[in-house]
Amino acid sequence: MTSQINFSGVSHRYGKGVLATEDVNLDIAAGEFVALIGPSGCGKTTLLNMVAGLVSPSDGAVSLNGEIVSKVPENLGYMMARDALLPWRTALGNVEFSLEGTSISRKEHADRARTVLGQVGLGGFEGHYPAQLSQGMRQRVAIARTLVTSPSLILMDEPFAALDAQTRVLIHEEFLNLWEQAQATVIMVTHDLTEAILLADRVVIMSARPGRIKDDIRVPLSRPRDVEAMQTSPEFQEIYSQLWGSLREEFHAGALIPEGAK
Repeated sequence: MTSQINFSGVSHRYGKGVLATEDVNLDIAAGEFVALIGPSGCGKTTLLNMVAGLVSPSDGAVSLNGEIVSKVPENLGYMMARDALLPWRTALGNVEFSLEGTSISRKEHADRARTVLGQVGLGGFEGHYPAQLSQGMRQRVAIARTLVTSPSLILMDEPFAALDAQTRVLIHEEFLNLWEQAQATVIMVTHDLTEAILLADRVVIMSARPGRIKDDIRVPLSRPRDVEAMQTSPEFQEIYSQLWGSLREEFHAGALIPEGAK
């Protein structure tokens, strides 16, 4: 497959102090879903921000479609752990916010926003404000806001971390369905082993700081995926054991045990 994103010898130091990442080499193909997992402070979010053009490498280069990333790329979606909804805007208004300043005509904004809200199960809640929505509903609005511009690249920084287990399963399934339709490239940072396996095509394991690529494991689970049923399958248990075996030393070195670790 053709590489869409390339990290070549990437290191990043904050000021004259902390070396966050060191000699990261990684290729991600168009349409792939890649999960980054590793101890806190190993530079996962730093790598996301390099792709987003928000942080520049101290050494090496990050390329997108063969061009060095030097600014925020066009057609990018970025979803964070906090939904960051604007409290004075309705669900519809928050989704429309992503369309402001784009080439999409203003008269199309409301129609597109309503369509995507319907796709995430929020039809009928367009006029509700964030304070009137549950955490799961707020995160659905955040997903809709990310997807409404039809991004070709989606960056996700622990986007489901604040959700309870039951809501997370539902939103995992909804997001996978929407992603499979959109065929966007996704890079997701997570501390959740189960989440990484259930959602991603590949799980990239990073070492304790300074973050290096320790392992790159392809998830041999077919799509579409039944997020709930898959967790009891022998295939899931096998890849989980392989992943945790590679991660164990790094999480102990980083003094953090990941969610769901056995």
